[in-house]
Amino acid sequence: MTESVDTASFVRPLRFDAAHPSFAGHFPGRPIVAGVLLLEEAAAALREWRGVGIRQVVDAKFLAPLLPGEDADVELVAQDAGRVRFTVRRAGETLVRGTFEAG
Repeated sequence: MTESVDTASFVRPLRFDAAHPSFAGHFPGRPIVAGVLLLEEAAAALREWRGVGIRQVVDAKFLAPLLPGEDADVELVAQDAGRVRFTVRRAGETLVRGTFEAG
């Protein structure tokens, strides 16, 4: 876990082991990390950083898949009005980006 020096943002590493039970059904023979798991990791990062959960996902755009065993990071950036921008990146490539309201 890595918190940036700027308290307006936070970065947390993530990785899903190939043995994760979700891969058996998502998708057999060609597994990818389910979007809901990536959102849960963003929510966990928010709880770790600010001690609060997500009230609402305002928007989320899934741009590329994350595969089992790949390293990625979740970055959170505080916005105004209690909103937080989240981005999941793998080696600089944006996989998911969106906004949620902290609750």
